[in-house]
Amino acid sequence: MPLHYLVREPKTKKDKNPLLLLLHGYGSNEEDLFSFASELPEQSYVISARAPYDLMYGSYAWYAINFDADENKFSDIGQAIESRDLIANFIDELVAKYPIDAENITLIGFSQGSILSYAVALSYPQKIKQVVAMSGYVNPEMAVAHFAQNDFSKLRIFASHGTVDQVIPVDWARKTKPFLDQLYVENVYKEYPVGHGVSPQNFYDFRNWLENSVA
Repeated sequence: MPLHYLVREPKTKKDKNPLLLLLHGYGSNEEDLFSFASELPEQSYVISARAPYDLMYGSYAWYAINFDADENKFSDIGQAIESRDLIANFIDELVAKYPIDAENITLIGFSQGSILSYAVALSYPQKIKQVVAMSGYVNPEMAVAHFAQNDFSKLRIFASHGTVDQVIPVDWARKTKPFLDQLYVENVYKEYPVGHGVSPQNFYDFRNWLENSVA
């Protein structure tokens, strides 16, 4: 199933260009994070994908979630795994269609899109160079079996969360850094005094982190 998406092309195209792939949260759509596009590094393709499950009225989801459940029952793992592989295949399709550098792909996810960004990167680190994961958490059940044996030496992750997040508790996010450290994944974890959203400071911090990455 091909994903619907929006594209902002790089200002100056080279033979191969970096890709920033934006993955929105539950109940949102591809236009949400795309509002950042004009502020993101201009040498990159910025592509914002729409999740496959239609919740009506312009809202979409990567998988069903159960809002009154605990961490272990929060997500439909089967749907999440399908979406994880949908995103991995979508990356291959984009690389085939546009002059994208397959060695320089960054996932930028918010909430559910962030949880899936972790799952894609941990499952297929050969495809992903960087992840910006905002207001999410790592769910190891969404990654492929034996993912811990993967080579994460080229992967780097910027994780952030609001300290008063009312949708995904900050306690879930605080497990991210020790989890990634154990896998020897280079990572930064930051918190901001906000709810379930992206503060301006969070945006500037992750943009600086991207710009300081090796091009």
